[in-house]
Amino acid sequence: MNVWSIKSILSWADTYFSQRSVDSPRLTAEILLAQALGLRRLDLYLQHDRPLEKQELAAFKILIRRRIAREPVAYITGHKGFFKEQFRVAPGVLIPRPDTETLVETAVEILSEMEDCGRQARVIELGVGSGAVIISIANACKSHLYFGSELSSAALAVACANAKSFARTPVSLFRGDWLAAVAPQPLFDLIVSNPPYIPSADIESLSPEIRDHEPRQALDGGVDGLDAVRVILAQAGDRLLPSGRLILEIGFDQKPLVKSLVQGFPWVTELDFIKDLAGHHRLAVFKK
Repeated sequence: MNVWSIKSILSWADTYFSQRSVDSPRLTAEILLAQALGLRRLDLYLQHDRPLEKQELAAFKILIRRRIAREPVAYITGHKGFFKEQFRVAPGVLIPRPDTETLVETAVEILSEMEDCGRQARVIELGVGSGAVIISIANACKSHLYFGSELSSAALAVACANAKSFARTPVSLFRGDWLAAVAPQPLFDLIVSNPPYIPSADIESLSPEIRDHEPRQALDGGVDGLDAVRVILAQAGDRLLPSGRLILEIGFDQKPLVKSLVQGFPWVTELDFIKDLAGHHRLAVFKK
């Protein structure tokens, strides 16, 4: 009878995932084995010669089957690293992406300028999902007032749990569609959102991890990908204070479409685009 050690099972799983074209096979094997054993990844190397118990092997194999079925690692482990925290995620909740950290950083820059002027801003995120974005912004700039809206009850429950665990300043969360979820007064200094912006025709070409597992309503932006952007732009003009800003994450190739679209919203006095670390135009910043 074979006795599997941590080292040998990791080597086997690395090969197994590689043969089945799973992304980052070694990293995936380490994350899932650490999850099955209740260890840190570092502990796998500190204990590499430790033999595995039968029930530990069985638990690991269950996680392997889930990953081979292309279930995202974040759903299997129940958390995803974003900015400075390991946020809870679950099926039905969009998994936070590294690209979206640019949204947090840009919001923090704007709010830091307001802090320097002694202003307390009102900030809202539309479609909070896991809550990772608004909580990260709030933790970086604690002196402001923070709010969030989310239509999905499943996502809102996860966001509330994350706020309870990680928010170091109050974040008030409401169920509803975009700005309709909150009272029309008082107005906001800053609105942020990572809305669905993938064109409907492109959904089927996404990786199975995204296409078959993540919530389509958080991905599908309609024919040109900008349906939600139009709705938010239509609502935001009446909900922002003078000189207030709206920051939206957009697709890497959508800058020309957004520039054309904004001509129909005369409340916008300035439009800027921010690049992500890959050099793509990732954010559109609208100023009232």
